[in-house]
Amino acid sequence: MAVVTEEQILNADTSMGAVTLRVGDLDALSGYYSRAFGIEPLEERSRDREVHRVLGRGQKPLLRLVHTPDLPGVDRSQAGLFHTAFLFEDPASLAATVYRAVQDPASHFVGSSDHLVSEAFYFTDPEGNGVELYTDRDRSLWPRQGNQITMVSEYLDAKAYLEQHLTQAAVDAGSSLAGTVGHVHLQVGDLEVARAFYVDALGFEATQTDYPGALFASAGGYHHHIAMNIWNSRGTGPRAASLGLGDVAVCVPGATDLDALIARLRVRSIPFVSDGRSVIVTDPWGTQVTVALPDLSTDELIAR
Repeated sequence: MAVVTEEQILNADTSMGAVTLRVGDLDALSGYYSRAFGIEPLEERSRDREVHRVLGRGQKPLLRLVHTPDLPGVDRSQAGLFHTAFLFEDPASLAATVYRAVQDPASHFVGSSDHLVSEAFYFTDPEGNGVELYTDRDRSLWPRQGNQITMVSEYLDAKAYLEQHLTQAAVDAGSSLAGTVGHVHLQVGDLEVARAFYVDALGFEATQTDYPGALFASAGGYHHHIAMNIWNSRGTGPRAASLGLGDVAVCVPGATDLDALIARLRVRSIPFVSDGRSVIVTDPWGTQVTVALPDLSTDELIAR
């Protein structure tokens, strides 16, 4: 087995950036994310026939919606997005967002789970994109077995969680409460092929490989920044153009991190595009991944 060096893995300070979704009804979906999750429009621009709208909390971009009405709808049996996971700082912030989400008539509540490392609530947006809202437990409490982080899906009583953690102050604060993209969970056709791309080439480190039908990976010892599963998509090939996931964004601290990534891609003969501030590459199923320097402006995000 090859020895893993610092050059072969992503910087420990790597994080996830704003996810791009191609959408059929821009105003309806933008309105839904605003009402249900407190993710508000920040900036908008037209490019040819497309309209790009960036949404976030405060001035932090969390989502880019690209109006592409001529594409077919999301196919949950194909490669692409399983869910975008929005991370909140504490249980009160999470409870307030879940509370507003379940009030929205366009919400489809899928369920809730205690993963030992986190507590999570799941929704499907009106165009079929999965959404997770979650908060982390302290890292010192994450159970481990050897060099892997133990994650399970145990029952979490949603009503009891809200009764315990919901506060009027958090509800009133609404979209002013901080939020980030904590991780992105993907549907892929084959886990070994996914591991070769996301772990060996991009440089994430596998954190959980024993969960049936799934692989979890991260940078810096996080439970996962990226997850891949074959639950609905086993054996699927490259995805056709459709609504849904348009880009997965990864943020690295410095230019040397981009240089190391480029070296890994070149060794594996994986095509990429680089402009000095970002590296754009496509996974084996046609999902675009952009690895970029931090402090991306909404202008840069829209121009991507």
